Amino acid sequence: MTHAAGRQLILVLNCGSSSIKFALFDAADAPLSRTPAWSGRIEGISGDAPEFSADGSAQESLTLDRERPYFAALAFLRQRIRDRLDGRQVVAIAHRVVHGGSKYFAPVRVDATVLADLKSYIPLAPLHQPFALEAIDALLSELPGLPQVACFDTAFHQSMPTVEKMLPLPRWAWDQGLRRYGFHGLSYAYLAQVLGERYGDGARGRTLVAHLGSGASLCAMHGLQSVATTMGFSALDGLMMGTRCGALDPGAVIHLMEMRKLSLEQVARMLYHESGLLGVSGISSDPRVLLQHEDEEHAREALALYVRSAVREIGALVAALNGLDMLAFTAGIGEHNAAIRERICAGLGFLGVELDPSANAAHAPVISSASSKVRVVVEPTNEEWVAATAATAIIHH
Repeated sequence: MTHAAGRQLILVLNCGSSSIKFALFDAADAPLSRTPAWSGRIEGISGDAPEFSADGSAQESLTLDRERPYFAALAFLRQRIRDRLDGRQVVAIAHRVVHGGSKYFAPVRVDATVLADLKSYIPLAPLHQPFALEAIDALLSELPGLPQVACFDTAFHQSMPTVEKMLPLPRWAWDQGLRRYGFHGLSYAYLAQVLGERYGDGARGRTLVAHLGSGASLCAMHGLQSVATTMGFSALDGLMMGTRCGALDPGAVIHLMEMRKLSLEQVARMLYHESGLLGVSGISSDPRVLLQHEDEEHAREALALYVRSAVREIGALVAALNGLDMLAFTAGIGEHNAAIRERICAGLGFLGVELDPSANAAHAPVISSASSKVRVVVEPTNEEWVAATAATAIIHH
């Protein structure tokens, strides 16, 4: 990391329930470099052994205030960033904010009014929204003159047709903002740009992106714009995930609440934190761990259901696209788990999907065979760069 006095930096924060990912970008770069000047994360904030790591360095154990661990983690991170400034200045902070509701469709500079609006969306994204807003709130209070820019995961999906946004509920529900919003928008915005650059017209037709991480979703694109996605009103819908259920018969929830006398809070905890791969396997939310336990029936069933969920949802979006030209895998599992990619693609043989096993094992940029009717690619995502670019545009507007 070079140190040039007077250089301006954009800080990007991606705050989750137990982690904070950060990246610093040099605002003087034009266009903005896709590689951050410095990046890292604090993990396990709410647990017994929080750790800090940056740019591949060894993990450092932290001791955080148990009463306000998240606030303490933010304070620690701010101090570490100050230690590295060396005459440079942070001129804006970009935040990944999961939900913009039915009001915010583009990045926005946050003031007290915007912050109050965003807090009203916390029930729609309880795993992420409150933590991003806690960071914004703290920084607005301590650094009121420093621009805070909210970048929304829901924004990319505003291009979907109305029929894809509607839910089959009474009309008053639509009027009150109940609709399919879609998420992982910063990731999809990056993939839309980089796939267009890398593959040109080959990516501008019927493209489907699979963002497979601890949270997971699919986005169907045409002309590199979102036309359909699997997540809906909340980040629970669609694909089976690490601890989230994905698409589920609402009657099952009604039954559980009635027969087991579960409260709203208990149901929410089950659907967000105790379901998915973890719930079905009883072992782990991580496919890497479950692949090591496939001699156990519950691990095998969890992986089979995970793959089947992906194949079914891909089939639905291929129907919405009226065919498929490109399938792109991204995010932690999508980028790094060759076995999961192979199993999903094996279920898509009816589309003419055919993998090159050696390319898939090597996580190559193109993993489909020469004879495959669908090009299958692996592309790392870069949500932080998308947020930093948006913040740069706002402060220079």
